[in-house]
Amino acid sequence: MDRTRLVNGLVVVLLVIAAAMVLASPTGPLAPWLHPLEYSEATVTIQDENGTTLAAVDVRVADTERERYVGLSQTDRLQAGDGMLFVHPESRSYAYVMRNMSFPLDILFIDADGQITTIHHAPVAEDPSDPNRRYRGQGRYVLEVPYGWTNETGITVGDQVVIPDSVHD
Repeated sequence: MDRTRLVNGLVVVLLVIAAAMVLASPTGPLAPWLHPLEYSEATVTIQDENGTTLAAVDVRVADTERERYVGLSQTDRLQAGDGMLFVHPESRSYAYVMRNMSFPLDILFIDADGQITTIHHAPVAEDPSDPNRRYRGQGRYVLEVPYGWTNETGITVGDQVVIPDSVHD
């Protein structure tokens, strides 16, 4: 009898710990209170292979797990010249979705050296609460800007994104 109570007590403790971890995670239901969004801001510039500046973008920097998860989903629209720069801890393959987005985007994947590796033109998902399309790319950074912006500015794969040192830290 004592052993059964001990096992039951241990199970309850483990369940409470697991529930607390889920509730307190950066993407859990308590995240807005425990992990508030505090985007820093920066300006990135994009240059061609000759070092000619093609464009500049004022960005909100998403460098925490919660900020990257929420992204632009709580934004109604982007003004021309605005965007969001997602900063990942390491350079690797990532997949982005249009979760709860109300406007389309250009999604640029950027390697650790600032070179654009992939550009996607991402329309709004047919069902924004269930985005099926994944936009994949390789890099450490992802820049989201208004849809068609890369075409308007002539930005292409291979161009260089100059990211301020303050963002690297």
